[in-house]
Amino acid sequence: MRRLTLIAAIVALLVGGGEALAGPAPAPTAPASKQTAPFKDIKGHWAEKTIVEMVGKGILDGFADGTFKPNAPVTVDQFIKMLILSYSDLHQNGERSWNAAFLQSLSPDNQTILKQDYRYFAFKPAMTGYWAKPFIDVASDLHFLNKSRYTDFQVAMTRENVAEIIYYTLQETEFLEDPQYSLGLARAYGDLTSASERGQRFIGETLAKGIMQGYPNGFFGVGDKVTRAQALMLLDRLVDKKKRIAVQPSDPNGLQLAVPTVGGGTRVVVFPDRRMRDAYDVLKQIGQARGSNHELIDTTLRLFKDQKEKDTVTALSADTAKLKEETALWLDPQYNSYGITIRLRDGALARNQEAIETFSNFLFSYNAVTFRGWFNDICNAVAAGTKVSSKQFAVGDDSVSVVVDMTEKTVVFSVSRKSV
Repeated sequence: MRRLTLIAAIVALLVGGGEALAGPAPAPTAPASKQTAPFKDIKGHWAEKTIVEMVGKGILDGFADGTFKPNAPVTVDQFIKMLILSYSDLHQNGERSWNAAFLQSLSPDNQTILKQDYRYFAFKPAMTGYWAKPFIDVASDLHFLNKSRYTDFQVAMTRENVAEIIYYTLQETEFLEDPQYSLGLARAYGDLTSASERGQRFIGETLAKGIMQGYPNGFFGVGDKVTRAQALMLLDRLVDKKKRIAVQPSDPNGLQLAVPTVGGGTRVVVFPDRRMRDAYDVLKQIGQARGSNHELIDTTLRLFKDQKEKDTVTALSADTAKLKEETALWLDPQYNSYGITIRLRDGALARNQEAIETFSNFLFSYNAVTFRGWFNDICNAVAAGTKVSSKQFAVGDDSVSVVVDMTEKTVVFSVSRKSV
């Protein structure tokens, strides 16, 4: 009898994803906020509230002895399981389904993967074979992790391991911050150089997003193991943006700026020099002069024919929209380049002349007339259906590259400083 009891306990341990089940799953009908501490070893713990809430959502279980072991290290497979469950909803019948907001955050390709390849995903450990395989497979297919990088999914996770998975998850569900900005935050920690170059990028992103933070002693904790409690806290911040740590950029040169993103959020951009920082203000001025028929997102000003076109275009996702704005005036801080993209529909050149003139005056100063001569000649030729090849020419200290798409009657002018 004792042997049978021992076998049953081992089976429960495996099915629970490396965690012995403490009993039946918490009742999904009971709000997490009303639960009392379900484990005897979390009373007064700094993460007690988060543990109770996340256990109430079925993200993680405790052990058969009534403990949660909040300070025990979390393994890779446990973390991945928790990550996937964090993006699902627990229903009253104990079943789970993908969270609607999570589905909307994914690219069309990833949405298709879930609808087709994981249509009947059960959010449960495998009953035969490796228990964590279902969770690892779906996370890998969504590009949240590269499973080929791991030879053992049962090892304890380090802080940089967690940062890597969070980085790739953010890349698929949100957007990545300006690398200069995020790495600047990371370099404030004394032990950052002990992480690889890739690891530093991952750490910087989690710091910029307010998901991870360093220790009071000035170190990030590279190589430190992540505990079960810490893992729950980090996943809670990943999923719920309201719980993230407020990050205040330090910018003595005035080259950092919070710019609007799709969905009403912001991201910090680090401009390479004063010229581009001032160019952003010019984009704002052009947009204000344009009236309501514009949208300034990130560092791109989109100019529309009218309100109807704006409403139609902005209602479409970037991945699926075939209809685009008439003209886009853009800045690329990473590559220190500026640009104008114009789609030569009937009357587009005349409608956007004032905006293009204002932008080119700022960029080229007294050489702006020369640029607009090239610009108008090329655009008029493309609009008339005359074949124009891509080309490059110099305007003052700048080099202008021209890319032409005759099929779409679209011309892109990219501006950058000439090579010395």
